[in-house]
Amino acid sequence: MTTTVSYRPRTGEIPTSPGVYRFRDAAGRILYVGKAKNLRARLSNYFAPLSSLHERTRRMVTTANSVEWTVVGSEFEALQLEFSWIKEFNPPFNVQFRDDKSYPYLAITLADDVPRVLITRNRSISGARYFGPYTKVWAIRETLDLLLKVFPMRSCSDATYRRAEQTGRPCLLGEIGKCAAPCVGRISKEDHKSVALDLASFMSGNDVKFTADLTRRMKEASERFDYESAATYRDQLAAIETVLSKNTIVLPDTVDADLFGLAHDELAAAIQLFSVRGGRIRGVRSWVVDKELDLAEPELVETVVHNAYQQSAGRGSDGEKAITPPKLVVVPTLPEDSAELERLLSELRAAGGHRGRVTMRVAQRGDLAQLAETVNRNAQSALASYKTRRSGDFVARSQALSDIQEALGMGDAPLRMECFDVSHLGGTNIVASMVVFEDGLPRKDQYRRFSIPESTDDTESIYQTLSRRLARLDDERSARDERDERDVDETEDAAPRRRFAYRPNLLIVDGGQPQVQAAERALRDAGIPTDGPGSIALCGIAKRLEEIWLPHSEYPVILPRNSDALFLFQRIRDEAHRFAITYQRLKRKTDITSVLTAIPGLGPARVRDLLRHFGSVAQLRRASPEAIAEVRGIGPTIAIAIHDRLAPSASGDG
Repeated sequence: MTTTVSYRPRTGEIPTSPGVYRFRDAAGRILYVGKAKNLRARLSNYFAPLSSLHERTRRMVTTANSVEWTVVGSEFEALQLEFSWIKEFNPPFNVQFRDDKSYPYLAITLADDVPRVLITRNRSISGARYFGPYTKVWAIRETLDLLLKVFPMRSCSDATYRRAEQTGRPCLLGEIGKCAAPCVGRISKEDHKSVALDLASFMSGNDVKFTADLTRRMKEASERFDYESAATYRDQLAAIETVLSKNTIVLPDTVDADLFGLAHDELAAAIQLFSVRGGRIRGVRSWVVDKELDLAEPELVETVVHNAYQQSAGRGSDGEKAITPPKLVVVPTLPEDSAELERLLSELRAAGGHRGRVTMRVAQRGDLAQLAETVNRNAQSALASYKTRRSGDFVARSQALSDIQEALGMGDAPLRMECFDVSHLGGTNIVASMVVFEDGLPRKDQYRRFSIPESTDDTESIYQTLSRRLARLDDERSARDERDERDVDETEDAAPRRRFAYRPNLLIVDGGQPQVQAAERALRDAGIPTDGPGSIALCGIAKRLEEIWLPHSEYPVILPRNSDALFLFQRIRDEAHRFAITYQRLKRKTDITSVLTAIPGLGPARVRDLLRHFGSVAQLRRASPEAIAEVRGIGPTIAIAIHDRLAPSASGDG
């Protein structure tokens, strides 16, 4: 393999100033845009020996044909120029945002002569104030219906308004009191605009003011025996309280903040954005990011935050108006250039007509931290749902199986795949899992878990597991030997099938070349070839770089980062890992209980107290005799016995 690429510039040619760099291919297309505080230091990372680069970085560097850079005056200018070029050129190796949702917003057309409130997905209405986004259109419709009782402004279309003006008769909303009917002169246009401004103020978080004002008016009307007006104010107050009850108070009513949640793996990331205004969650948005290069979380957060506010001369890449940042932006990790990003967001806020500097921070404690944790959990759930949905789509599954067949050189599509993983606790409690996917979907009734009494390392464990699996390939023999399956512990479902259903097309092991070689040895010893007639294909997936290793191959197969095939490989590998870890932890719990109950003076009740006190076996193993003695019912002598019995064991999952 070549040490580095031929177009590498001399080190002395690269300036040490802040700047923006661009990698281009042979056709001149920009492949990647990045920024740096020190161009020389940053670019030297790309021109390290190719074998030391992350696979996706190596692919970008070798695809490129040249690199160029532009020196700027400060890190802030570098940040601005980087994002400007990313928007302009959409380089394939930069983070690609994919939001397949069109969110509903509540819009108030304040620039109109007679403002209108409407629910829309169009973010380009001139002079409109937007609130949201909202995840459910029915929820905002229900909210608007309540708000019109308090703020009876126009919500009809232009055609309906003109018809009412011509006929002198208001529409139904005007008749039932949900519109002040400026069309027929029941209220002046100036007063109607005041109502629209009040609604915009309420939606911006100034609900306490309106609640107090309505309460005061209701009491005053009651004191002067104007019970009809008092009843109207009472109904309006009830409507406001109903609206507010739908937006749970999570923070003090002075807090305006956007909270970002982020969950990511090697190929994709899910982002969750909660918009809090006046201490209440006013909008929720989620979207997916495709990762090409291996970005650290701080770099990913920087790009995510910038994209969320769509900076490009006040407009997003799709022509939508930019969302104005609030004073507080909460992120899971602070970017390296957080000060410059805060300055950029502050300029966007000022451009949106709002005062105040934007601050970015990580929530550490209190209600804000709890809400941030909720946002992160939503992001994790969204990523899992995204991967499951993509794997579950019939067209995507068919494409994935076809791509796997082509990439591995198989004669047929792998309609049945079996994946194996090994887990252990410091070399003890060794277990293995087998998960089955048929037609790209999991068959949990055919999952299997194996106990491995003794093994030297992971490759030996893989060999033992595959040998036991391959010994039962004959369906008829499996049926005859159904009564004797002591090597197979159990399936995941409560009512397991005790047979291995039929011969797999593809065996997958979690690991690289060593694990694949061990699996191939098991196949060879069972008399089964890995290619040709009667063969079973074999591969391994290495987690760090998501490489696919084949037997007798010097280099791995690299699948495209967004391919359905790689998503399917990831899902079956992750499922095998989950299943193995679950079984290993079950055995660990049983094992530690049996070890502890063998100590004189320890019964099941005290064992439960110990595990409840320390929270986990790992914490108990690390505890000192003094700490163990603090548990109720555990004296110094028993504490020393427990420590001596557990101390030699190492912890950690394999």
